[in-house]
Amino acid sequence: MYGIQAIMGGTASKAVLRETSVDGVQPQPNPGLAIDELTKTSKMKVKWTRLGLVFFLLLSIAMTACFIWQYQLPKLVSEPTPLEHPIPTLKAALEKVDALLRNSINPVSLPSLSAIVTFNDTVLWTGNFGKKNGSDPDSAPPNEYTIYRQNGSRLIASVSKIFPTLMLYRLWEDGKLGSLDDPLEKYVDNFTIKNPLGKSRDSELKYVTDGLIFLDSGEVQIRSSSVTLRRMASQLSGTRLRGTNLLWKGKTKTAISLMQDDVLIADPGTKCHYSNLAFSLLAHILSERVLGINYQKWIMDNILGRLGMEDTGFDISPSIQNQMAVGVYASGQAAPLYDLGWYRPSGQMYSTAADMAKLSMMLLGAYHRKILEPDTLKIMLTPLFRCDKDYFANRTGTPWEVNEQMGYEVLRKDGDLDGYSATFSLVPRLKLGLVVLLAGTRPQNQDIISRAYSYIIPAMEKAFREAKRFLFPPPDPVPYVGFYTYSNITFYEIKAGSDGVLIMQQFGPQIEDLIPERYRIIKLNYLVERVFRVVFEKEYPCVLRVNTASVSLEAQDGQLFNFYVFDKKGLSPGFDAPGLNTYNVVRIPRRPTFSN
Repeated sequence: MYGIQAIMGGTASKAVLRETSVDGVQPQPNPGLAIDELTKTSKMKVKWTRLGLVFFLLLSIAMTACFIWQYQLPKLVSEPTPLEHPIPTLKAALEKVDALLRNSINPVSLPSLSAIVTFNDTVLWTGNFGKKNGSDPDSAPPNEYTIYRQNGSRLIASVSKIFPTLMLYRLWEDGKLGSLDDPLEKYVDNFTIKNPLGKSRDSELKYVTDGLIFLDSGEVQIRSSSVTLRRMASQLSGTRLRGTNLLWKGKTKTAISLMQDDVLIADPGTKCHYSNLAFSLLAHILSERVLGINYQKWIMDNILGRLGMEDTGFDISPSIQNQMAVGVYASGQAAPLYDLGWYRPSGQMYSTAADMAKLSMMLLGAYHRKILEPDTLKIMLTPLFRCDKDYFANRTGTPWEVNEQMGYEVLRKDGDLDGYSATFSLVPRLKLGLVVLLAGTRPQNQDIISRAYSYIIPAMEKAFREAKRFLFPPPDPVPYVGFYTYSNITFYEIKAGSDGVLIMQQFGPQIEDLIPERYRIIKLNYLVERVFRVVFEKEYPCVLRVNTASVSLEAQDGQLFNFYVFDKKGLSPGFDAPGLNTYNVVRIPRRPTFSN
């Protein structure tokens, strides 16, 4: 990318539609020289040779690519525009999700499910299908308050594992942990475990530090990577799937002693490998060794209680069991309810779609009650490591499995135990959440989560594009209004609109003939003193074709312009676009004219 040099050349269900609350180094032109050249005569004459015209024209078009909204893969700003309901395209998409999940019901293998879609702090849609008890013909349908278990004891992640991860980040925020990357032995005396894969004689050794891959050549002796807290929460610890039977009722001290002569399956931090043991051990070490408190009590007091998740917990009392949807095997036989004992942190919890919606909103930073600070949430929602092709997810995070869909990172936790399944998912860029809780066997013929997002994501994109943008004008537009140039190659005019918002338009030789005007205009949204954000109000083609040449266009909506301190006349002499590595776009005294 070259930067800004050629800008604009980008009743089972119910709808609840309400809003609650360039690469390379740029040349550094001399601003004084550029202005001097333009003030020698009343008219600026730029003489172009045929070869030079072609070169600069193509250069300008290439630069234009930096600021066009690519509609096939738009990059929406991190603070989505407020949406005014009803939204026809979104309503149509949610009706498709409704039909998808309704048709997934099987009276034998999947008698009931509940789902909920959230955006920011808004519940967009809820769906409840089937019967709470498939064997009872008089059973009522479920609702968003029907309780489901969210357990996972197989090689598919468990929704319950979100909570040990929240505990990890909360203790780190509170200063109870030195680092997210503290080794386990810091909190467990005399902890040892064999790591035979920590030494490699490969001619080209790949090793990883916090998700960054490095290569060393030749015979390399490296220090054995440690089992760290963050790796335990991100499927990178190398520990086994489970050290004992999942119904084991032992103690943490016994579990640690059983690991003393164990062997790591992978060198920690180098390979994605799912482990119930890692999550359960993390939860018990943090609660017992760091805090000296019971894990379940801490979660109830510090997470569930603070978020108002009144229908979420660990212990299934008779009253809770009466509210639960009955889980079944694929054959239709009712599944028993297990107590996972020491492995409870990995998969014991029950919950409702309504409670999970609160958790979703909190993780997206939109709920009125918070558990973690915004910067910590960003870390928690950031993928850590790219997994091998044979793993069930493209990347892993804490505690997510991350895959890309339609250009967006989709963070998921899936859980499956006898008779019950659950999926908790987020699309952070869109502030979107989808939770599906099932009493029965997950459909095998399709991934209903991915299919649901295939309807929702395009509808959200369209809603954002069509939504009215609320832009802010600067306190005084005068210091910014005028003409600017980058190296006397490309030229821009900034003026104030009727609402005071700044409008920026590109002009110059051949630009008007080759690039439609609507592709040469952007708006500048005032943020803080002398800083503006680029805003595109329309979508643009992915590829711009000029004669036999074509240029791939890339979205740059949301880039920042940093204008220089005002001069003695009260005018800004120019601006930079740091995100594009573009500097010294300088003010010129008047609109130049051009000769062929």
